[in-house]
Amino acid sequence: MRQVKRPKLRLDPAPSRWSYRYQRLMLTPLFRKMLFLGLPLGISLGLAAAYLAQPERREAIAQAYTDIREQIETRPEFMVNLLAIEGASRDIEDDIREIFPHDLPSSSFDIDLEAVREMIVGLPGVADAHVRIRQGGVMVAEVSERVPVVIWRTRDGLGLVDAEGILIGEIDFRAARADLPVIAGEGADRHVPEALALIQAARPLGHRLRGLVRIGERRWDVVLDGGQRVLLPEAAPVRALERVIVLDDVQDMLSRDLVAVDMRLNARPTLRMNTTATEDWWQAKGLNLGINAE
Repeated sequence: MRQVKRPKLRLDPAPSRWSYRYQRLMLTPLFRKMLFLGLPLGISLGLAAAYLAQPERREAIAQAYTDIREQIETRPEFMVNLLAIEGASRDIEDDIREIFPHDLPSSSFDIDLEAVREMIVGLPGVADAHVRIRQGGVMVAEVSERVPVVIWRTRDGLGLVDAEGILIGEIDFRAARADLPVIAGEGADRHVPEALALIQAARPLGHRLRGLVRIGERRWDVVLDGGQRVLLPEAAPVRALERVIVLDDVQDMLSRDLVAVDMRLNARPTLRMNTTATEDWWQAKGLNLGINAE
């Protein structure tokens, strides 16, 4: 018999249906991201959730984190061992150390430098402060103090006031700060710059100046020795005081028997004589009238 040769089957180069769909999916960017990123992430989250489902494991992880953090924060290079205060007087330094909220040594991670600075600036005698931690575990507080420029006399006593009108301290006796001028009256602390300008203008009066009194929270009286007063207007008080000083230089006005010089009316200054001078004036006027009557 003659054998018949069967034709060879050719392989189809086209992919199968499932292979085709898989290749199409792999060409989709979103599918590739879900396969290579989303699937591992989902598995990891699932495993983590299953592990943390038990409270004991969560507490163990939290305790381990706390221990590691404490070990890092309490290392010697992160500890603050000393508080150094620069630029402050003894009283201000004592106040700062008294209100300092941390017990040293303490970790620098537990200290809020801005909060410490605000605490220091909150003291009446401190104008500004800068706080930093330098090498060696030293916290440095650089303090700028307020400088008193006048003594403010009130019913409660004698207070020291700076150029901004801030009450920064108290004294028991006037002689404790004999170098400072005195102001008095309700609201005088809110007009310290004007008071300083008046005191500067009154320099020619020398030791005769005793101080300034704020009247009705509107204007100033200049108090001189012997009880004399210069009543100044609300507007341009420095100019009015300078006029009084010029009159005193020319006519020795303040050396006479005067109680007050009233400058509240700029166009008509008024002089008030004391009782003795007034009686002498009326007596002299009576004598003159008697001579004229004859």
